Amino acid sequence: MADLTSTFVGIKSPNPFWLASAPPTDKEYNVRRAFEAGWGGVVWKTLGSEGPPVVNVNGPRYGAIFGADRRLLGLNNIELITDRPLQTNLREIKAVKRDYPDRAVVVSLMVPCEEDAWKAILPVVEETGADGVELNFGCPHGMAERGMGSAVGQVPEYIEMVTRWCKQNTRMPVIVKLTPNITDIRKPAEAAKRGGADAVSLINTINSITSVDLDAMSPEPMIDGKGTHGGYCGPAVKPIAMNMVAEIARNAETADVPISGIGGITTWRDAAEFMALGAGNVQVCTAAMTYGFKVVQEMISGLSQWMDEKGYESTADFVGKATPNVTDWQYLNLNHVTKAVINQDDCIKCGRCYAACEDTSHQAILMSEDRVFTVDDSECVACNLCVNVCPVENCITMKTLEKGEVDERTGEKVGDYSNWTEHPNNPAVVAAE
Repeated sequence: MADLTSTFVGIKSPNPFWLASAPPTDKEYNVRRAFEAGWGGVVWKTLGSEGPPVVNVNGPRYGAIFGADRRLLGLNNIELITDRPLQTNLREIKAVKRDYPDRAVVVSLMVPCEEDAWKAILPVVEETGADGVELNFGCPHGMAERGMGSAVGQVPEYIEMVTRWCKQNTRMPVIVKLTPNITDIRKPAEAAKRGGADAVSLINTINSITSVDLDAMSPEPMIDGKGTHGGYCGPAVKPIAMNMVAEIARNAETADVPISGIGGITTWRDAAEFMALGAGNVQVCTAAMTYGFKVVQEMISGLSQWMDEKGYESTADFVGKATPNVTDWQYLNLNHVTKAVINQDDCIKCGRCYAACEDTSHQAILMSEDRVFTVDDSECVACNLCVNVCPVENCITMKTLEKGEVDERTGEKVGDYSNWTEHPNNPAVVAAE
């Protein structure tokens, strides 16, 4: 049996599935239910410093994007950090860690960008027995307007400065949670490393407005006739999150920085994809909010079965395994040629491939009078659009032409460039042209 035991920056947990800092980890009751369901760890919902209380709205806090079958694709939330007293949270964190010593308990923190504020909160968190802290440099709404959250995460110098303060004032591992609301994710990751961060986690939520009430003419969720931007999460953000994880993992300056992957993880396969791109573990929020805490049981069994099938004994065996295959466009092999193939036995003759290709692509799919659809190889550029619009899985596939075969579109034989200096994707060749 595959061993799912995870060790992330020295923090051990029975599996790599943690709950992200969010409403599901806001109190002891929830976290206990999560651990009973099987979660390997939690990042406690973000704590702030003692002072004026945090006040959340009492109206709707979530907006949503749905698929055609009303499956939840994305959530937009305008909820702030915990509005429960600091001492209450600290007392509950201590009790949970005492009763679940084998589970990871990391505490998310957000206080003003002042050294004294961080110096004050770190010792009281450390006293709870928590395994580590996660610095929330990503929240895009509410707290950012107060100079915290993404207001810090968008300035690499601030990230480095605050991270260094924390490393100097705690024995606990320090994880820096990064905002995706930035042009180049590598810059804040590099800043976190310079500050001494033990790891980074990403992505935090994406700045967003999900919908507008066209009767009230206000963004939703709507509070007394007004709306605001919020943080977007859920399955829809997964592609953005995976790209950012890969960018950090393959960047020479940050390749050795452990990554906790976050963003739209719903199944074991999602988790495996993040980990293959370089994440040492994963954090989940929207899936738990959609399906309940027991969704982790499918993740655990699914990942374990897949690892057994592949011969992976531990998660470390495949973490980062896909990272070397992430490259820049200019290094892609232009000699790799594929063509679409339609399986006539599986085709339901809906015509979606034909409509898509005829109207918006390369007119490479032909339709006979009796609605039989075939591919004209002389026009097919292998864009893969037909595969993606076909409602029948694996009805349309892409066949790779072997070296020496003739590409009917170009009339040339498929070959290899023996000399990289002559390859059309070589930057020097591109520049010369």
